[in-house]
Amino acid sequence: MLTGTNILKILLVMLLWASCFPLITVGLANSPHITFATLRAFIAGVPLVLIALYLGKTFPQRLRDWVLISVIGLGATTFGFLGMFHAGEFVSPGLATVIANTQPLLAAMFGFVILKETVSKAGIFALSLCFLGILIIAAEELLIGDAEFSAGLIYLGLAAFGITISNLTIRYMGDTVDITMAMGLQMLIGGLPLLAISVTTESQSQILWTWPFAITLLVLSLLGTSLVYWLWASILRSVTLYKANSFSFLIPVMGLTIGMVFFEERLSLNQWLGVAIVILGIATLARTAKVKM
Repeated sequence: MLTGTNILKILLVMLLWASCFPLITVGLANSPHITFATLRAFIAGVPLVLIALYLGKTFPQRLRDWVLISVIGLGATTFGFLGMFHAGEFVSPGLATVIANTQPLLAAMFGFVILKETVSKAGIFALSLCFLGILIIAAEELLIGDAEFSAGLIYLGLAAFGITISNLTIRYMGDTVDITMAMGLQMLIGGLPLLAISVTTESQSQILWTWPFAITLLVLSLLGTSLVYWLWASILRSVTLYKANSFSFLIPVMGLTIGMVFFEERLSLNQWLGVAIVILGIATLARTAKVKM
């Protein structure tokens, strides 16, 4: 159910997610890509597991729960982080935020097929508006994209796919595992492949441990990951995936704003039109979309 409390949680999640690509862009100047992603995963996952244990929660007891948590970890952390951190090298943070967050459309489609979530005509119209706005925002860069930009798109697609799979699995898992424990474990499990990749392909001695990098890493890990994944998983326990994900179209607007203010990104007239269409789609969804479980 989309209550006022859930809307506030969703808005906070959107803001934290919108800050991820800018923080990644800043941090990549001080660390190899996958090493940075691995640090993020473990620094984010360990506190959540410790908090769950402190609160008296236990580790999952069933094999099914471990399998589902592992799928979430591979999707959200392994594929999600792998795509995001590599894309940060090729695509500007604002635009990367825009393209990466087309995944709600994938989630809506898979949610309809797998979770049997029914999307109303008004909801389909609203989602279509949002997608049209995203296309308009990104159209100019897509048309003149070079090889590096194309590589960035591939990595962003990998991240979007991974996040979509993780969202669907969170919904499917239900209430069988404590959410704090589940989110902490999925980051640790998903971080293991990243650790293996970073150790075999990168040199950890290349990390420049400066105070700005340390602060960036902690903010990205604890606020942009631990807090945001815990909030998001708790939201998906009571709100349908498609409706919660529809607010994700706010992330490009926030991401572009951050890019303009801190990275001197500039919007063209067409991109402003796209932003306006995205906002209209979100407003339409909030007022008229109906979902049945």
